[in-house]
Amino acid sequence: MSRIDESLEFIPIRIAILTVSDTRSVEDDRSGQTLVERIERAGHVLVDRKIIRDERGEIAAQLRLWVGDPEIDVVISTGGTGLTGRDVTVEAHRDVYEKEIDAFGTVFTIISMQKIGTSAVQSRATGGVAGGTYLFALPGSPGACKDAWDGILEKQFDYRHRPCNFVEIMPRLDEHLRRK
Repeated sequence: MSRIDESLEFIPIRIAILTVSDTRSVEDDRSGQTLVERIERAGHVLVDRKIIRDERGEIAAQLRLWVGDPEIDVVISTGGTGLTGRDVTVEAHRDVYEKEIDAFGTVFTIISMQKIGTSAVQSRATGGVAGGTYLFALPGSPGACKDAWDGILEKQFDYRHRPCNFVEIMPRLDEHLRRK
């Protein structure tokens, strides 16, 4: 079973938060703020935070900018993962991914089912990797952000988490780019 190995040193990671919304501002972005608070409480570093409109090209462009920034290890977006016509965050993420973390959406759905039942089928939460950076797209509700962080990301972003975690493989995420 999973556990924290206290004999290991905690390694803070650098995270950027992207809220996708046509209507939100920093002042009323409860989902983004939920993530900021959890990131900082866990001991990680918030590097950047932005809000952009539900426009696939703009979302993908921002993701690519952050993927290209060596000071950012992880990008978490919130919003735009639903089924309506304006929900294009998942498509924008997939435009950027080199590899998708298929099990992330599955585990998120399992956690969501315990909270909201079959309504969990309406979420298209996703995760992937590009340029050595982790990318995660979460639904736009504070509850969904809490579920994803508390149930998955907090543990996977803790180097001490056993049997394995995302942090320990970070140095190898872009090894295909260094091959000759």
